Amino acid sequence: MNLKKMTCRALIVSMFALSFQTASAGLIGAQQAAPAQADRAAVLEVLARADTASQLQAMGVDPLQARDRVAAMSDHEVAQLAADIRQAPAGADGGTVLAVVVIAAAIWYFAYRR
Repeated sequence: MNLKKMTCRALIVSMFALSFQTASAGLIGAQQAAPAQADRAAVLEVLARADTASQLQAMGVDPLQARDRVAAMSDHEVAQLAADIRQAPAGADGGTVLAVVVIAAAIWYFAYRR
């Protein structure tokens, strides 16, 4: 019975001792303080490009209306869109297609040579 009391007391003490967290203060940079403004600026910069504006017009979207929609987006939506823009490939993905063709040709060559 004594072991149960000691275990319960130890658990109670540890719950109280571990529940208190200390706060710490420090300086943060401007990018950490307002990352949403940087993301919003990056998205608006992409929309300001001539090739993007021509693609939007080809799809039937007015570039000024697209800028207004970005201004109305929440910070989370803009951050997600900016992340998608940063991760998008810069051009056509011809390297992968070329690698698949070369590997398929090599397999065919070695499989059917006599």
